[in-house]
Amino acid sequence: MPTTPLAQLRWVAFFEGVSFLLLLFVGLPLKYALGQPLVVRVLGPVHGVLFVMFVVALMRASTLHEWKPSRSALAFLASLVPFGTFVLDRSLRREIAATGSIEVASPS
Repeated sequence: MPTTPLAQLRWVAFFEGVSFLLLLFVGLPLKYALGQPLVVRVLGPVHGVLFVMFVVALMRASTLHEWKPSRSALAFLASLVPFGTFVLDRSLRREIAATGSIEVASPS
């Protein structure tokens, strides 16, 4: 399990991004094209919880690392765009390397 705020943000962002993609590209087509809403009923709340966890982890990391408001806003916007959290991951990895933080494991 990651121990630094940036590493925790990376993990939560990864799972939030995966849940968002599954919801968009699996759940919604099944619901609207095939009339099968079960996937959305299951993935919707899971994605909601992961999104809230992402926002909390983002607030914690941005506060502790004293990010500019624009950086925090861009990170938040990344969670609203498909594949955005994976783009965010690249900048988080660079920041972890620059600060010398030790990361336990990588989510991908």
